[in-house]
Amino acid sequence: MNETLLVIDGFNLLSRCYFATSYGRDEAALTRNSKGQFTNALRVTIQKMHALIHQYEPTHIFVAWDVKREDTKRKDTYALYKQTRAELPEPLIQQYETLKQFFDTVGIYQMSLSSYEADDLIGALANKWSKEKQSPGYIYSNDRDLLQLLDQHISQIIAKKQVGDLVYGFKHFQEEYNIHPRQWVDVKALLGDKSDNIPGVPGVGEKAALPLIQQYGSIHEIYAQIEQLDPAFNRYKKKLVEGKELGMLSRELAEIIIDIQEISMLTWEELTFMYDYERWNKEIQSLELNIRIRS
Repeated sequence: MNETLLVIDGFNLLSRCYFATSYGRDEAALTRNSKGQFTNALRVTIQKMHALIHQYEPTHIFVAWDVKREDTKRKDTYALYKQTRAELPEPLIQQYETLKQFFDTVGIYQMSLSSYEADDLIGALANKWSKEKQSPGYIYSNDRDLLQLLDQHISQIIAKKQVGDLVYGFKHFQEEYNIHPRQWVDVKALLGDKSDNIPGVPGVGEKAALPLIQQYGSIHEIYAQIEQLDPAFNRYKKKLVEGKELGMLSRELAEIIIDIQEISMLTWEELTFMYDYERWNKEIQSLELNIRIRS
């Protein structure tokens, strides 16, 4: 039997659906059902999940949810981590709770775990799948941090506005960046990440970050050879020296944790998925969502 894993970055999907359907509208204008539950993001999210299931026919599904940023290891490491992020709107939080109940009812395994982010759960599970199953695994997310998880078995499904979903794999990454996906974290360490408030090395931008890693392999190796740095990077030498501490901190923040005991203890039976049309349809009608699904 061919086995396929589908991993969903829960808040990445739900929040994109929420903001796409709430843009330019105040809370009072968002759709609700007769029970008063907000449904604007639910409808699109469930529709997308249904489409993914029918397209990829997964035998196993895993939805990873973030915990509050205050409860993460990275926040302990760097107090300003994700400090620039706004609080989630209340209608989005309500729909998150409803969506979790829906996934439970239709038999989709989901997890959040204190001190770990969704990226870590995804990374640990993808690593486990690749080693134990060596079968196709797909991560559905637009988060480019997850590119460091790509390998011969794991690909990322990235939503593109004009062309639909792009299945981006190991070979695509190597052809585009000419480094191994595991080295993506070193590029991020130099560049930083404004959305996560990861500082990076000040003054080292996109023109230098990737070429430096292509030539030296890692941020550690750059600093090991800083005195003999290629003259092509002379204009960045002082910035690299001054920003070393921030660069090393940024690498620690950007690296996805792939060794999590709770994930290693999961059995594949727990993640097994069987599509049940009647159950899906009943729950969709209960939520009063205007969705037509296939049997």
